[in-house]
Amino acid sequence: MARHKEFDKDNALDAAIGVFAQHGYEGSSTDALLSAMKISRQSMYDTFGDKRSLYLQALKRYNTASIQRIIADMQDSDQPLDALEGALLAFASRPTSEASKGCLGVSAICEFGRTDTEVSLLTDSASTVLGKAIHAVLVDSRKKGQLSVEIDPEAATQFLGATLSGMKVSARNGASPETLRAIAGLAIRSLR
Repeated sequence: MARHKEFDKDNALDAAIGVFAQHGYEGSSTDALLSAMKISRQSMYDTFGDKRSLYLQALKRYNTASIQRIIADMQDSDQPLDALEGALLAFASRPTSEASKGCLGVSAICEFGRTDTEVSLLTDSASTVLGKAIHAVLVDSRKKGQLSVEIDPEAATQFLGATLSGMKVSARNGASPETLRAIAGLAIRSLR
């Protein structure tokens, strides 16, 4: 019996995330995925299943890590709006090489819309987790007198989610960190 070559599943999945983020689901060939993941076709099927199953695992992993990173960035200040601005600025300040790869979560929404139930469940779940975290910070900012009384925290949560998504698309399109930081600053100033 032939022995399968061992590989690091997490590293392989991260490589798949890079391919899917760059080319989308349809644009990512199995051969391109295997090459990036540095595994054989059989290892992919044995470990991840088919291309669709691999995509769903990659999307779930990407969304989880991305949301955790943004939420962690929101914890860096005891002033809630400053914390939100810090999270947006942290995203804006990511290396251009990272930003230009694109956001797998946003690309999943753009590619599939609401046509794929499993993809929608993953993107909705990520959106819900991030939305709850942003909303909690906005409610705290209201209690501390930072959020304008004219601003509805629910609407502001949706606005900041849309702003972040727009920043991700702009980064993919080559927007400079300075441009992204200006967008982040304007978004937060509009809430004060």
